Amino acid sequence: MSPRGDVVSGASRLWCQAGPGPCVGAGPVPGGGRTSIREALIEAAYRNEVARLCEAAPGLLAAMPPGEALRAWTRRFIDYTTANLGMADALRAVVASGANPYADSHEMIQAALSTLMDAGTAAGEIRSDILPTDMFAALAGIALTSARPEQREQAGRLLDLTLDGLKTSPWTD
Repeated sequence: MSPRGDVVSGASRLWCQAGPGPCVGAGPVPGGGRTSIREALIEAAYRNEVARLCEAAPGLLAAMPPGEALRAWTRRFIDYTTANLGMADALRAVVASGANPYADSHEMIQAALSTLMDAGTAAGEIRSDILPTDMFAALAGIALTSARPEQREQAGRLLDLTLDGLKTSPWTD
């Protein structure tokens, strides 16, 4: 791993220990704003987590059938959203500084989900009439209602319900 990767990985693990106090080393950010080192690390940690989530899709598809890969990835998505709940205040500070940590994240997540769903459709495991945007909306709804750590069991049940609805033959065992 590169030194930058080490820093971002460390920031991803330790971001919650950073206090709300000011940081030294303010610098420019794209779009003309200014950000602190702390905010830059938070943004880098967020982007790193999005990339890790999205980069998992091909590996999951290589390791298991498409339906199982989609199921495993959706659980990772809930893990990702749970982590972002804890980062919400920190990410708001990043946005307030003029940076946009969310640039490209929606498209990256949508592309990973499309890859998984396309593989599932091609294998005849999931319905072809459900779009990745529909699935993303369902996942976002589950995340909004059940992403807190104490709601993991409910999130799992809702994911199972949603994924069972994607099956080409959902009423058979």
